[in-house]
Amino acid sequence: MAADPFDINLRHLRALIAIEEHGSITAAADAVSLSQPALTQGLAKLERQFGYTFFERRSGGMVATAMGRIVVARAQAAIEHLSAGAKGLSAAFLHPDRLMTMTQLRALLAVAEAGSFAGAANVTGLSQTAVHRAVGDLEQIIGATIVERRGRVVWLNAAGKRLARGTRLALAEISAAIVELAIDGGGGSEQISFGALPLSRPLLVPAAMAQMVRAEPRAAFKILEGSWRELVEPLRDGVIDMIVGALRPYEIADLYQLPLVEDRLIVVAGSQHPLVGQENPSMEQLASYPWVVSPPSTPSREQWERVFKGASMPATPIECSSVMIIGRLLWETNFLTLLSPDQVALQIRSGLLAQIGQPLEGTKRTVGITTRRSWRPTATQRRFLDMLREAATQMRSEENQPGLRDSGWL
Repeated sequence: MAADPFDINLRHLRALIAIEEHGSITAAADAVSLSQPALTQGLAKLERQFGYTFFERRSGGMVATAMGRIVVARAQAAIEHLSAGAKGLSAAFLHPDRLMTMTQLRALLAVAEAGSFAGAANVTGLSQTAVHRAVGDLEQIIGATIVERRGRVVWLNAAGKRLARGTRLALAEISAAIVELAIDGGGGSEQISFGALPLSRPLLVPAAMAQMVRAEPRAAFKILEGSWRELVEPLRDGVIDMIVGALRPYEIADLYQLPLVEDRLIVVAGSQHPLVGQENPSMEQLASYPWVVSPPSTPSREQWERVFKGASMPATPIECSSVMIIGRLLWETNFLTLLSPDQVALQIRSGLLAQIGQPLEGTKRTVGITTRRSWRPTATQRRFLDMLREAATQMRSEENQPGLRDSGWL
C-alpha cells in the first residue's frame, strides 16, 4: 500500500480517470495512448497500492466501486491542478504536464524547499545527479528554465513557482485520497495544516484544537503563524488548507471566506497609564498620547485610522503587530494601542495592562475561516471546521456572560 503520494504513477491516475469516463479498458487505452495490457497492469498496481478494487467488471463495461469513485474524483482534481500549473509554460507541448513524472515533480519541490541541489538530494534520498537530471528533464519538457542558479544556491523563477503550486495542490488531492481510503489501516495520523492570524490565537484556535484532539486521536496539526500577507500564498500553494482569523472586507476570486464571530476593539494601555479608570476618555485625551499601530494596509491599522478620522491624529512612532512586544512597551511607557479583548485578556487579568474606556463603536471585525475555493476537505478536516464553528458559537454565547473570558485562564 502506498502511504506516500510520490509513489503513485501519474499516468496510472490518468488511466483510472479514462476507464471511469469511457467505461471500458479498450477505449481508455486509446484515450491515454497505452496498450491494453499496460493499462490493465497499471490499474492492478493502483488497486494494490490503495488496497481496494476500483472497478467491477460487468457485461456492460467497467463500473466504479465506492472506493473507486473516491479515488477517481481526487485524481481528476489532482490532474486539473497539475494541468493548471503547467498551462502556458511550454511553447513545444500543449499539455506538458502529461509528460511529467512524480520523480521530476518531487525533485522540483525538494529544490524549492531546500534551496540547493545538495539539500534536495538529502531530503529525497536521490543522488545530486538524479535531482539535477530530474529538474533538467522538466526544463526540457517546458522548453525554458524554471530554476535560477547562483553558485550552490538555487531558487524557482515565476514559471517554476507556478508549476510548484500546481504540484503541491495535486499532491494534496492524492494525499486526501490516501487518507479517505485509510490505506494505513487507521494507525497513522492525518495532519490538519492551517494558518493562524492574531485574532484567532488566544481563544478560537486553541479551543477547537483541544476539542479535536479529544475527539480525534489520529488528528495532527501543523500551524503557521503570521500576517495575512505572509499566509495567503502558502494557502494558495497548498502548504496550508485554511487561514483562521480576521476576514478581508472584500471578495477574493480564488478564496472562500466563512464568517464565524465578530470582534470589537478596545484601547489598551499599561496599568500605570494616566487614563486608566476613566470610563469615557475624549478623543483629545486619546490623541494626546503616542500610539503603537499596526503596519499600513492591515485591518487593525484601517480600524485605527477610522477611529481618528476627522480628529487630531496622535503621534505614531512605533509600527508593530507583535502582541508580546506591544504588551511590554505598554507596561514600560505611556503608549496606547488598539487590540482585541481576547488578545490581551490574560495580561489585563494579571494587572499588567488595562482597558481604557468601552469597546469602540465602528471597530467590528469579522473573524472566520478562509480556504481555497477548490479545496475539498477530508472527513477529519470537516470535523475540525465543525469544531471551529462550535468554538465560535460558544464565544458568542459567553460574550456577555461568565465564561472563558472570565475564567482562571483568561
